[in-house]
Amino acid sequence: MIRLFTAVAAALALATAVGLVVLWPGDVETPLAEAFAVDTQRAEVRRVEERLCPNFVQQTCQLVTVRLESGPDAGDNARLQLSASGLDPDLDPGDEIRVAKGPEARPGTEGLGGTGYTFNDFERRGPMLLLAAIFVAVVLLFARLRGALSLAGLAASIAIVLLFVVPAILDDKSPLAVAVVGSLAVALITIPLAHGGGPKSLSALLGTAASLLLTAGLAVLFTELTHLTGLSSEEAAFLQLGQADLSLDGLLLAGIVIGALGVLDDVTISQASTVLAIRHANPSLRFRELFGRALQVGRDHVSATVNTLVLAYMGSALPILLLFSATELGVSDAVNFEIVAKEIVATLVGSIGLIAAVPITTALAALLALGEPPERLPGIDEVHPR
Repeated sequence: MIRLFTAVAAALALATAVGLVVLWPGDVETPLAEAFAVDTQRAEVRRVEERLCPNFVQQTCQLVTVRLESGPDAGDNARLQLSASGLDPDLDPGDEIRVAKGPEARPGTEGLGGTGYTFNDFERRGPMLLLAAIFVAVVLLFARLRGALSLAGLAASIAIVLLFVVPAILDDKSPLAVAVVGSLAVALITIPLAHGGGPKSLSALLGTAASLLLTAGLAVLFTELTHLTGLSSEEAAFLQLGQADLSLDGLLLAGIVIGALGVLDDVTISQASTVLAIRHANPSLRFRELFGRALQVGRDHVSATVNTLVLAYMGSALPILLLFSATELGVSDAVNFEIVAKEIVATLVGSIGLIAAVPITTALAALLALGEPPERLPGIDEVHPR
């Protein structure tokens, strides 16, 4: 049995490699770069004053003095004008921000003093790097070698998304095909890397692939049935303004597939580990008993994971929910808006794929476990190392 499943996994790896070659992006040229690229410089806020805006009688502005820390004017001071009505963020002395060279003042109007810069955004990379360092330290401290391998798998996943998925979509390849091939490539790399070889990784890999394809099929079907266009998001508006020739409904499908992958990985590995541990503890179990006992654990896992998945989507859509609540729009009307409907479809499709992954992976792992001597299978201590 293990030879058959290994052959299937090898065929899957070969098909994924062919897909990568066929869909690999060439030299990507897109008008988005010119449309949205802004040359910004680092600056530190020195002083913030609130007073009437230049050229306006009754409008209050924040007049912010900053010291430029990069660019051709590094070391100079500049003054920024921001709205004080809540449309612009409040700045405080000491804030690290990004500024861009502003337009020249029109003839006959009063310009701001300084070097003519405008506020672009906050400088966030320092705190984000600190948070990433804490995350890496916590993973290594808790999981040690397994954690280091997981981080290597994470790096590979990010590399596949940044070097293949995103450029291939910008190169006008099918977003759904790119997402499926990219997700399979991630699974083929990260699962063996983090969990080694053998029946556990093999059954988890095949279970992930089958569930991922089921999720992609359901996503295609129900985005068609619900007429989701991908036009409801702010990002879609940006892509349209940038005149990028992209399939927005395809991007929506790709997002559903890639978003489901991480949860599928967790569930399939957990189920495969559970089956092997039960088989190790009780070698006398046959397929039906082994499958049933592992499925009991899987039901508990699914109930918790589905709840996590739904709450994650609701958290990301919380501003939208607040907006509809403030307008006293009925639930039946609110869910019909695409901006809400797409989250519901993504949640339900991902949850169905997640639930299907449990019996699929459990059955595969049980078949493989029964074909191996019990003493060669990991027990509880090996599956969940302390």
